[in-house]
Amino acid sequence: MKITRLTTFSVAPRWMFLRMETDEGLVGWGEPVVEGRARSVEAAVAEIGEQLIGKDPARINDHWQTMYRSAFYRGGVVFMSAIAGIDQALWDIKGKALGVPVYQLLGGLVRDRIKTYCWVGGDRPREIIEQIRRRIAVGFDTFKLNACEEMGMLDSSRTVDVAVAKVAEIRSAFGDTIEFGLDFHGRVSAPMAKIMIRELERYRPLFIEEPVLAEQAEYYPRLAAQTAIPLAAGERMFSRFEFKHVFERRGIAIVQPDLSHAGGISECMKIAAMAEAYDIALAPHCPLGPIALAACLHVDFASWNAVLQEQSMGIHYNADGELLDYVLNKEAFDLNRGSMLPMTKPGLGVEIDEAKIVERSRNAPDWHNPVWRHADGSVAEW
Repeated sequence: MKITRLTTFSVAPRWMFLRMETDEGLVGWGEPVVEGRARSVEAAVAEIGEQLIGKDPARINDHWQTMYRSAFYRGGVVFMSAIAGIDQALWDIKGKALGVPVYQLLGGLVRDRIKTYCWVGGDRPREIIEQIRRRIAVGFDTFKLNACEEMGMLDSSRTVDVAVAKVAEIRSAFGDTIEFGLDFHGRVSAPMAKIMIRELERYRPLFIEEPVLAEQAEYYPRLAAQTAIPLAAGERMFSRFEFKHVFERRGIAIVQPDLSHAGGISECMKIAAMAEAYDIALAPHCPLGPIALAACLHVDFASWNAVLQEQSMGIHYNADGELLDYVLNKEAFDLNRGSMLPMTKPGLGVEIDEAKIVERSRNAPDWHNPVWRHADGSVAEW
């Protein structure tokens, strides 16, 4: 079998799909994208993909290493996201060729279900209580929300109090009947993170995500030393070589690689295994589409330390397109007591609605995140 063609499709709300064709008629799908930089990734896929034409798709390990090591410059979110989508498509083809789900090729199931959670509150968390109630009605009991809006490097006690009051309201309304993680989203500097974590600890969030940006990873162990709240990070790290330094420093309790950014299934299985050696839990980042989510689930079901899976159904970014819009076998993503079950179809297990993808790609929007500014006019972290 030989790879004959790679085609990318940008679609709403902010996703890009990759279709990999072979000379035997098998098609694999991947999801290579950087939210807000889709065109850059598309160019990288086209450039990297040229070296795969005419090659045997079964040689996944060799293709991954060649894509990563054959060029002098490597790494970074655009390049690793391109590799990620290609890698997902290769695994999809291999599973389909052998007639088994991808997790069987990764060693088989280590669990029967994986707990999932959903976003509430949007970029600027408001009306959180009502949103949580609506999600509970459809089967969720675990959530994540942004802990605060923009926050200065040295901000006021009032700003801290407003953020903490929202969390207090959630715990007061639902008690211990739900769990929720709080995403600092890189908006909080190290000095303010210390204050915020201290004030939030009494409400026992499930975790705090990106307590500071990955560029400030040296603060992870310092912040972890002051709190019992598990700290999570990883969505802005893109290879095992970046994660290695974070694991060595300690501090992170939950690692969150993104299957569409951190080199795909092949690389994230290695990151998961490294994390297990350091007694770190795995909770893949995934505010993206169905192929990315399916890839995450296969890693979850083959990784003993996987504990939670993010998914984007109902997320605030998806006003122009939902995850299930592009899927024919929608039942594959059904919730079961707040969890998802293993895919049963070969490959990634997602039957893609190709006609809808082609149609919606004709007028796909160029999504970009908002640019926020502080009151003094300086750029704020979004």
